[in-house]
Amino acid sequence: MLEFTEEQRLIRSEIENLCADFEDEYWREKDRNAEYPMDFVQTLGDHGWLGTVIPEEYGGAGLDTLEASIILEEIVASGAGFNGSMACHGAMFIPRSLINYGSEEMKEEYLPKVASGEELMQCFALTEPNAGFDSTAITTRAEKEGDHYVINGQKTWCSRLHASDYMVLVARTTPKEEVDKKTDGMSLFLVDINDAKAQDAIDADEIEKNIRAAVPSYEVWFEDLEVPAENLIGEEGRGFHQVMDGLNEERVVIAAEAVGLARVAIDRAVQYATEREVFDRQIGSNQAIQHPLAEAYARMTSARNITYQAARAFKEGRDVGEAANVSAYMAREAASEATDAAVQTHGGYGVATEYDVERFYREARMAHIAPVSDEMILNYLGEHVLDLPRSY
Repeated sequence: MLEFTEEQRLIRSEIENLCADFEDEYWREKDRNAEYPMDFVQTLGDHGWLGTVIPEEYGGAGLDTLEASIILEEIVASGAGFNGSMACHGAMFIPRSLINYGSEEMKEEYLPKVASGEELMQCFALTEPNAGFDSTAITTRAEKEGDHYVINGQKTWCSRLHASDYMVLVARTTPKEEVDKKTDGMSLFLVDINDAKAQDAIDADEIEKNIRAAVPSYEVWFEDLEVPAENLIGEEGRGFHQVMDGLNEERVVIAAEAVGLARVAIDRAVQYATEREVFDRQIGSNQAIQHPLAEAYARMTSARNITYQAARAFKEGRDVGEAANVSAYMAREAASEATDAAVQTHGGYGVATEYDVERFYREARMAHIAPVSDEMILNYLGEHVLDLPRSY
Protein backbone atom coordinates (compact mmCIF):
# COMPACT_ATOMS: atom_id res chain seq x y z
CA MET A 1 0.00 0.00 0.00
CA LEU A 2 1.01 3.62 -0.42
CA GLU A 3 3.20 5.32 2.13
CA PHE A 4 3.25 9.11 2.40
CA THR A 5 5.44 11.34 4.51
CA GLU A 6 3.96 13.34 7.35
CA GLU A 7 4.20 16.48 5.21
CA GLN A 8 2.34 14.80 2.35
CA ARG A 9 -0.40 13.58 4.70
CA LEU A 10 -0.79 17.12 6.01
CA ILE A 11 -1.08 18.44 2.45
CA ARG A 12 -3.82 15.93 1.71
CA SER A 13 -5.64 16.86 4.91
CA GLU A 14 -5.48 20.60 4.20
CA ILE A 15 -6.78 20.19 0.65
CA GLU A 16 -9.60 18.01 1.96
CA ASN A 17 -10.52 20.74 4.46
CA LEU A 18 -10.42 23.48 1.81
CA CYS A 19 -12.61 21.47 -0.54
CA ALA A 20 -15.16 20.82 2.20
CA ASP A 21 -16.28 24.45 1.87
CA PHE A 22 -17.34 23.79 -1.73
CA GLU A 23 -20.25 21.40 -1.57
CA ASP A 24 -21.80 19.25 -4.28
CA GLU A 25 -24.39 21.82 -5.30
CA TYR A 26 -21.63 24.35 -5.95
CA TRP A 27 -20.07 22.02 -8.53
CA ARG A 28 -23.43 21.08 -10.03
CA GLU A 29 -24.22 24.73 -10.62
CA LYS A 30 -20.79 25.43 -12.11
CA ASP A 31 -21.20 22.52 -14.52
CA ARG A 32 -24.82 23.36 -15.33
CA ASN A 33 -24.10 27.04 -15.98
CA ALA A 34 -20.67 26.52 -17.57
CA GLU A 35 -19.26 28.94 -15.00
CA TYR A 36 -15.58 28.93 -14.09
CA PRO A 37 -15.01 28.31 -10.34
CA MET A 38 -12.84 31.36 -9.82
CA ASP A 39 -13.59 31.61 -6.10
CA PHE A 40 -12.35 28.04 -5.64
CA VAL A 41 -9.17 28.80 -7.58
CA GLN A 42 -8.64 31.97 -5.57
CA THR A 43 -9.03 30.00 -2.35
CA LEU A 44 -6.26 27.66 -3.45
CA GLY A 45 -4.16 30.67 -4.40
CA ASP A 46 -4.75 32.36 -1.05
CA HIS A 47 -3.39 29.27 0.68
CA GLY A 48 -0.36 29.04 -1.60
CA TRP A 49 -1.30 25.90 -3.52
CA LEU A 50 -1.14 27.48 -6.97
CA GLY A 51 2.58 27.81 -6.31
CA THR A 52 3.02 24.13 -5.46
CA VAL A 53 5.75 23.39 -8.03
CA ILE A 54 7.37 26.84 -8.00
CA PRO A 55 10.72 26.92 -6.14
CA GLU A 56 10.82 28.57 -2.73
CA GLU A 57 13.24 31.26 -3.89
CA TYR A 58 10.45 32.59 -6.13
CA GLY A 59 7.78 32.44 -3.46
CA GLY A 60 6.44 28.97 -4.18
CA ALA A 61 6.11 25.85 -2.05
CA GLY A 62 9.08 24.16 -3.71
CA LEU A 63 7.24 20.85 -4.01
CA ASP A 64 7.07 18.43 -6.92
CA THR A 65 4.92 16.20 -9.08
CA LEU A 66 4.13 13.86 -6.21
CA GLU A 67 2.63 16.61 -4.08
CA ALA A 68 0.82 18.10 -7.09
CA SER A 69 -0.69 14.67 -7.71
CA ILE A 70 -1.88 14.42 -4.10
CA ILE A 71 -3.52 17.84 -4.35
CA LEU A 72 -5.30 17.19 -7.63
CA GLU A 73 -6.46 13.71 -6.64
CA GLU A 74 -7.97 15.09 -3.45
CA ILE A 75 -9.72 17.92 -5.27
CA VAL A 76 -11.40 15.48 -7.67
CA ALA A 77 -12.25 13.01 -4.91
CA SER A 78 -13.98 15.75 -2.90
CA GLY A 79 -16.80 15.73 -5.45
CA ALA A 80 -15.42 18.60 -7.51
CA GLY A 81 -14.54 16.18 -10.27
CA PHE A 82 -12.58 17.42 -13.25
CA ASN A 83 -14.29 20.81 -13.05
CA GLY A 84 -12.35 21.34 -9.84
CA SER A 85 -9.02 19.85 -10.76
CA MET A 86 -8.86 21.23 -14.30
CA ALA A 87 -9.61 24.72 -13.01
CA CYS A 88 -6.19 24.71 -11.35
CA HIS A 89 -4.51 21.86 -13.25
CA GLY A 90 -2.49 24.25 -15.41
CA ALA A 91 -0.85 25.82 -12.37
CA MET A 92 0.72 22.45 -11.57
CA PHE A 93 2.68 22.03 -14.79
CA ILE A 94 2.54 25.06 -17.13
CA PRO A 95 5.00 27.13 -15.01
CA ARG A 96 7.47 24.26 -15.45
CA SER A 97 8.48 25.67 -18.83
CA LEU A 98 9.57 28.87 -17.14
CA ILE A 99 11.13 27.09 -14.16
CA ASN A 100 13.18 24.71 -16.29
CA TYR A 101 14.08 26.90 -19.27
CA GLY A 102 13.28 30.54 -18.56
CA SER A 103 15.95 33.17 -17.97
CA GLU A 104 16.65 34.28 -14.43
CA GLU A 105 15.10 37.65 -15.25
CA MET A 106 11.87 35.98 -16.40
CA LYS A 107 11.70 33.80 -13.30
CA GLU A 108 12.18 36.75 -10.97
CA GLU A 109 9.60 38.84 -12.79
CA TYR A 110 6.79 36.33 -13.24
CA LEU A 111 7.07 33.38 -10.85
CA PRO A 112 6.48 35.23 -7.54
CA LYS A 113 3.21 36.71 -8.86
CA VAL A 114 2.09 33.30 -10.11
CA ALA A 115 3.09 31.58 -6.85
CA SER A 116 1.03 33.99 -4.77
CA GLY A 117 -2.03 33.62 -6.98
CA GLU A 118 -1.90 37.32 -7.83
CA GLU A 119 -1.62 36.36 -11.50
CA LEU A 120 -2.45 33.10 -13.25
CA MET A 121 -0.35 31.14 -15.75
CA GLN A 122 -2.83 28.44 -16.72
CA CYS A 123 -3.13 28.54 -20.52
CA PHE A 124 -0.99 26.35 -22.79
CA ALA A 125 -1.31 26.77 -26.56
CA LEU A 126 0.09 23.84 -28.56
CA THR A 127 -2.67 21.93 -30.36
CA GLU A 128 -3.80 23.08 -33.81
CA PRO A 129 -6.86 22.02 -35.83
CA ASN A 130 -4.82 20.53 -38.68
CA ALA A 131 -2.10 18.97 -36.52
CA GLY A 132 -3.84 17.13 -33.68
CA PHE A 133 -1.42 14.86 -31.82
CA ASP A 134 1.26 15.45 -34.47
CA SER A 135 2.78 18.45 -32.71
CA THR A 136 5.55 18.74 -35.30
CA ALA A 137 2.90 19.65 -37.89
CA ILE A 138 1.94 22.95 -36.27
CA THR A 139 2.08 25.95 -38.58
CA THR A 140 1.66 28.89 -36.19
CA ARG A 141 4.67 31.04 -37.09
CA ALA A 142 6.85 33.34 -35.01
CA GLU A 143 9.16 35.58 -37.03
CA LYS A 144 11.90 37.65 -35.41
CA GLU A 145 11.68 41.36 -36.19
CA GLY A 146 14.21 43.43 -34.29
CA ASP A 147 13.54 43.23 -30.55
CA HIS A 148 10.34 41.19 -30.83
CA TYR A 149 8.68 38.24 -32.55
CA VAL A 150 5.55 38.54 -34.68
CA ILE A 151 3.24 35.55 -34.33
CA ASN A 152 0.47 34.47 -36.70
CA GLY A 153 -1.57 31.30 -36.62
CA GLN A 154 -4.32 29.35 -34.93
CA LYS A 155 -4.62 27.10 -31.88
CA THR A 156 -7.44 24.99 -30.51
CA TRP A 157 -8.43 23.43 -27.19
CA CYS A 158 -6.73 26.19 -25.24
CA SER A 159 -8.21 25.75 -21.78
CA ARG A 160 -8.55 28.51 -19.15
CA LEU A 161 -7.67 31.30 -21.61
CA HIS A 162 -10.23 33.63 -20.03
CA ALA A 163 -8.89 32.91 -16.54
CA SER A 164 -5.20 33.34 -17.30
CA ASP A 165 -2.90 36.31 -17.26
CA TYR A 166 -0.18 34.46 -19.19
CA MET A 167 -0.11 31.89 -21.94
CA VAL A 168 2.75 29.59 -22.86
CA LEU A 169 2.59 29.44 -26.66
CA VAL A 170 4.35 27.02 -28.99
CA ALA A 171 5.13 28.34 -32.47
CA ARG A 172 7.45 27.55 -35.34
CA THR A 173 10.41 29.89 -35.65
CA THR A 174 11.57 27.81 -38.62
CA PRO A 175 9.05 26.18 -41.00
CA LYS A 176 8.96 22.39 -40.93
CA GLU A 177 10.12 22.12 -44.55
CA GLU A 178 13.30 24.05 -43.73
CA VAL A 179 14.59 21.92 -40.82
CA ASP A 180 16.66 18.74 -40.93
CA LYS A 181 14.56 17.08 -38.23
CA LYS A 182 10.83 17.76 -37.97
CA THR A 183 11.17 18.21 -34.21
CA ASP A 184 13.48 21.19 -34.71
CA GLY A 185 12.44 24.79 -35.35
CA MET A 186 9.74 25.09 -32.67
CA SER A 187 9.99 27.60 -29.82
CA LEU A 188 8.19 28.51 -26.60
CA PHE A 189 6.96 32.00 -25.78
CA LEU A 190 5.44 33.60 -22.73
CA VAL A 191 2.52 35.77 -23.82
CA ASP A 192 1.07 38.48 -21.58
CA ILE A 193 -2.61 38.09 -22.43
CA ASN A 194 -3.58 41.30 -20.64
CA ASP A 195 -1.27 43.48 -22.71
CA ALA A 196 -3.37 45.89 -24.77
CA LYS A 197 -1.57 45.07 -28.03
CA ALA A 198 -1.94 41.35 -27.35
CA GLN A 199 -5.68 41.70 -26.82
CA ASP A 200 -5.98 43.41 -30.18
CA ALA A 201 -4.00 40.62 -31.84
CA ILE A 202 -5.77 37.67 -30.18
CA ASP A 203 -9.26 36.50 -31.11
CA ALA A 204 -10.96 33.54 -29.42
CA ASP A 205 -14.18 31.54 -29.62
CA GLU A 206 -15.29 29.22 -26.85
CA ILE A 207 -15.80 25.59 -27.88
CA GLU A 208 -19.21 24.32 -26.76
CA LYS A 209 -18.95 21.01 -24.90
CA ASN A 210 -20.90 19.02 -22.31
CA ILE A 211 -17.96 17.60 -20.36
CA ARG A 212 -16.06 19.68 -17.81
CA ALA A 213 -18.29 22.56 -18.79
CA ALA A 214 -17.10 24.84 -15.96
CA VAL A 215 -13.58 24.97 -17.41
CA PRO A 216 -13.90 26.38 -20.94
CA SER A 217 -11.67 25.65 -23.90
CA TYR A 218 -11.13 27.96 -26.83
CA GLU A 219 -10.18 28.14 -30.46
CA VAL A 220 -7.69 31.01 -30.70
CA TRP A 221 -6.37 33.06 -33.61
CA PHE A 222 -3.22 35.20 -33.57
CA GLU A 223 -2.82 38.03 -36.07
CA ASP A 224 0.47 39.93 -35.91
CA LEU A 225 0.86 39.26 -32.19
CA GLU A 226 4.03 40.99 -31.00
CA VAL A 227 5.96 39.22 -28.23
CA PRO A 228 9.15 40.77 -26.81
CA ALA A 229 12.28 38.79 -27.70
CA GLU A 230 13.06 38.42 -24.00
CA ASN A 231 9.83 36.41 -23.64
CA LEU A 232 11.33 33.55 -25.62
CA ILE A 233 11.50 30.64 -23.17
CA GLY A 234 14.75 28.74 -23.47
CA GLU A 235 16.62 28.24 -26.71
CA GLU A 236 15.04 29.15 -30.03
CA GLY A 237 14.21 26.07 -32.07
CA ARG A 238 14.28 23.68 -29.09
CA GLY A 239 10.66 24.13 -28.08
CA PHE A 240 9.51 20.65 -29.07
CA HIS A 241 12.02 19.01 -26.75
CA GLN A 242 11.11 21.41 -23.95
CA VAL A 243 7.41 20.58 -24.38
CA MET A 244 8.01 16.83 -24.43
CA ASP A 245 10.03 17.18 -21.25
CA GLY A 246 6.89 18.29 -19.43
CA LEU A 247 4.30 15.97 -20.94
CA ASN A 248 5.24 12.99 -18.78
CA GLU A 249 4.64 15.12 -15.70
CA GLU A 250 1.22 16.08 -16.99
CA ARG A 251 0.37 12.44 -17.61
CA VAL A 252 1.19 11.59 -14.01
CA VAL A 253 -1.00 14.34 -12.56
CA ILE A 254 -3.80 13.46 -15.00
CA ALA A 255 -3.55 9.87 -13.75
CA ALA A 256 -3.92 11.12 -10.17
CA GLU A 257 -7.03 13.07 -11.19
CA ALA A 258 -8.51 9.96 -12.80
CA VAL A 259 -7.79 8.01 -9.62
CA GLY A 260 -9.64 10.70 -7.68
CA LEU A 261 -12.59 10.31 -10.05
CA ALA A 262 -12.65 6.55 -9.45
CA ARG A 263 -12.49 7.15 -5.70
CA VAL A 264 -15.42 9.54 -5.54
CA ALA A 265 -17.53 7.39 -7.87
CA ILE A 266 -16.99 4.32 -5.68
CA ASP A 267 -17.64 6.31 -2.50
CA ARG A 268 -20.94 7.66 -3.83
CA ALA A 269 -22.02 4.25 -5.10
CA VAL A 270 -21.23 2.55 -1.78
CA GLN A 271 -23.16 5.24 0.08
CA TYR A 272 -26.18 4.79 -2.19
CA ALA A 273 -25.99 0.98 -2.07
CA THR A 274 -25.98 1.14 1.72
CA GLU A 275 -28.92 3.54 2.00
CA ARG A 276 -31.14 2.27 -0.82
CA GLU A 277 -33.50 -0.59 0.02
CA VAL A 278 -35.41 -2.71 -2.49
CA PHE A 279 -37.28 -5.92 -1.63
CA ASP A 280 -36.77 -5.09 2.05
CA ARG A 281 -32.98 -5.23 1.90
CA GLN A 282 -30.05 -2.93 1.14
CA ILE A 283 -29.16 -3.23 -2.52
CA GLY A 284 -25.49 -3.41 -1.49
CA SER A 285 -26.15 -6.86 -0.06
CA ASN A 286 -26.64 -8.16 -3.60
CA GLN A 287 -23.54 -9.51 -5.31
CA ALA A 288 -24.70 -7.98 -8.61
CA ILE A 289 -24.14 -4.60 -6.93
CA GLN A 290 -21.30 -5.51 -4.60
CA HIS A 291 -18.94 -7.29 -6.98
CA PRO A 292 -18.65 -4.55 -9.65
CA LEU A 293 -17.85 -2.03 -6.92
CA ALA A 294 -15.30 -4.34 -5.33
CA GLU A 295 -13.67 -4.93 -8.72
CA ALA A 296 -13.63 -1.19 -9.37
CA TYR A 297 -12.00 -0.62 -5.99
CA ALA A 298 -9.30 -3.20 -6.74
CA ARG A 299 -8.52 -1.57 -10.09
CA MET A 300 -8.53 1.90 -8.57
CA THR A 301 -6.12 0.82 -5.84
CA SER A 302 -3.79 -0.76 -8.38
CA ALA A 303 -3.89 2.34 -10.60
CA ARG A 304 -3.26 4.58 -7.59
CA ASN A 305 -0.15 2.60 -6.62
CA ILE A 306 1.22 2.78 -10.17
CA THR A 307 0.49 6.51 -10.36
CA TYR A 308 2.41 7.34 -7.22
CA GLN A 309 5.29 5.08 -8.24
CA ALA A 310 5.53 7.23 -11.36
CA ALA A 311 5.29 10.42 -9.30
CA ARG A 312 8.12 9.24 -7.03
CA ALA A 313 10.25 8.36 -10.04
CA PHE A 314 9.74 11.88 -11.37
CA LYS A 315 10.57 13.40 -8.00
CA GLU A 316 13.78 11.35 -7.79
CA GLY A 317 14.86 12.28 -11.31
CA ARG A 318 14.53 8.78 -12.73
CA ASP A 319 13.27 7.97 -16.24
CA VAL A 320 9.50 8.17 -15.99
CA GLY A 321 8.33 7.59 -19.58
CA GLU A 322 7.06 4.05 -19.12
CA ALA A 323 5.59 4.63 -15.66
CA ALA A 324 3.87 7.87 -16.68
CA ASN A 325 2.19 6.30 -19.69
CA VAL A 326 1.17 3.10 -17.87
CA SER A 327 -0.27 5.09 -14.96
CA ALA A 328 -2.22 7.38 -17.29
CA TYR A 329 -3.66 4.40 -19.15
CA MET A 330 -4.55 2.33 -16.09
CA ALA A 331 -5.99 5.25 -14.12
CA ARG A 332 -8.40 6.23 -16.88
CA GLU A 333 -9.45 2.59 -17.20
CA ALA A 334 -10.09 2.50 -13.46
CA ALA A 335 -12.09 5.73 -13.64
CA SER A 336 -14.27 4.41 -16.47
CA GLU A 337 -15.00 1.15 -14.66
CA ALA A 338 -15.76 2.89 -11.38
CA THR A 339 -18.04 5.55 -12.84
CA ASP A 340 -19.90 2.99 -14.93
CA ALA A 341 -20.46 0.83 -11.83
CA ALA A 342 -21.60 3.89 -9.90
CA VAL A 343 -24.19 4.81 -12.53
CA GLN A 344 -25.44 1.21 -12.65
CA THR A 345 -25.67 1.06 -8.87
CA HIS A 346 -27.89 4.14 -8.85
CA GLY A 347 -30.20 2.69 -11.48
CA GLY A 348 -32.46 5.38 -12.93
CA TYR A 349 -30.98 7.93 -10.57
CA GLY A 350 -27.61 7.29 -12.18
CA VAL A 351 -28.50 9.85 -14.83
CA ALA A 352 -30.04 12.35 -12.40
CA THR A 353 -27.79 15.34 -11.87
CA GLU A 354 -28.61 15.50 -8.16
CA TYR A 355 -26.56 12.34 -7.57
CA ASP A 356 -23.49 13.57 -9.49
CA VAL A 357 -22.36 10.18 -10.81
CA GLU A 358 -23.55 11.02 -14.32
CA ARG A 359 -21.15 13.98 -14.28
CA PHE A 360 -18.29 11.75 -13.14
CA TYR A 361 -19.22 9.24 -15.88
CA ARG A 362 -18.97 11.93 -18.58
CA GLU A 363 -15.66 13.13 -17.22
CA ALA A 364 -14.20 9.62 -17.19
CA ARG A 365 -14.94 9.32 -20.89
CA MET A 366 -13.06 12.52 -21.60
CA ALA A 367 -9.98 11.14 -19.83
CA HIS A 368 -9.51 8.63 -22.67
CA ILE A 369 -8.99 11.47 -25.15
CA ALA A 370 -7.12 14.28 -23.44
CA PRO A 371 -4.42 15.35 -23.07
CA VAL A 372 -3.31 12.27 -25.01
CA SER A 373 -5.44 9.46 -26.41
CA ASP A 374 -5.35 5.83 -25.35
CA GLU A 375 -4.04 4.95 -28.77
CA MET A 376 -1.04 7.29 -28.51
CA ILE A 377 -0.18 5.85 -25.10
CA LEU A 378 -0.28 2.33 -26.53
CA ASN A 379 1.85 3.50 -29.46
CA TYR A 380 4.45 4.74 -27.00
CA LEU A 381 4.47 1.53 -25.00
CA GLY A 382 4.62 -0.61 -28.14
CA GLU A 383 7.55 1.28 -29.63
CA HIS A 384 9.58 2.48 -26.64
CA VAL A 385 8.92 -0.26 -24.08
CA LEU A 386 8.24 -3.38 -26.16
CA ASP A 387 10.69 -2.38 -28.93
CA LEU A 388 8.13 -2.98 -31.66
CA PRO A 389 8.31 -1.10 -35.00
CA ARG A 390 6.95 2.43 -35.05
CA SER A 391 3.24 2.16 -35.92
CA TYR A 392 2.43 5.70 -37.02
